[in-house]
Amino acid sequence: MIPTIADAAAGVRQGSLSPVELVEVCLARIRAADPALGAWVHVDEPGARAAARERAADARAGRLRGPLHGIPVGVKDIFHVAGMPTTAGAGPFAHETPAEDAPAVGRLRAAGAVILGKTATTEFAYLDPAATRNPWNREHTPGGSSSGSAAAVAAGMVPLALGTQTVGSVLRPAAYCGVVGIKPTHGLVPTEGVIPLVHPSAPPDHLESEQRLTAIKGAHRNFRFHVVPFSSLAATRTRSRRKRSSS
Repeated sequence: MIPTIADAAAGVRQGSLSPVELVEVCLARIRAADPALGAWVHVDEPGARAAARERAADARAGRLRGPLHGIPVGVKDIFHVAGMPTTAGAGPFAHETPAEDAPAVGRLRAAGAVILGKTATTEFAYLDPAATRNPWNREHTPGGSSSGSAAAVAAGMVPLALGTQTVGSVLRPAAYCGVVGIKPTHGLVPTEGVIPLVHPSAPPDHLESEQRLTAIKGAHRNFRFHVVPFSSLAATRTRSRRKRSSS
């Protein structure tokens, strides 16, 4: 069982948990569980181990890079990660191997995270379902389009993963898999280096909506969470005010 992000980060800071140990626990869990779930499309075991050794040495020397120092992270396969294939859940015609990280991934590394690999997505983060199965019931879907990220966190393969959302592509898988989905403020996270759903000539609000980068965090121990989009709450409050004013 992998620790929560908060517990793992505290353990690394205090010296009671090694990033190397944490990465090995995640890799072992991936080897055991992922053949049946299909949450990952690429796992960089050598790269993750090398990064974990660097983070462990830094921690011993008191050089913590940031709040995610030594924390393993999965990355949805529409983000560019240097040296790892980006497939966007599509056929070979769409595959590429970028030389640079997407800025969002670069920020994770700067905060000390260890990138484990790429998680499965629906094709171009759109309609067709990924092959990923729900960890709670393999006959059920984990939701999409950030299918692999949610399933990997729910199955205890990684404590944290990146996803993206147009309508419900993070909140829906988070709810289906019993983990927490977080959607940050528009523009807070750069969208460069992420495969877009729409052509760049589309209206900016549509493009920005598609590329709301999100992090899916593991649920705290045995609690389950259902995250309601703020826009839905705002609409509900507006309707409620209208009813009161008309009565």
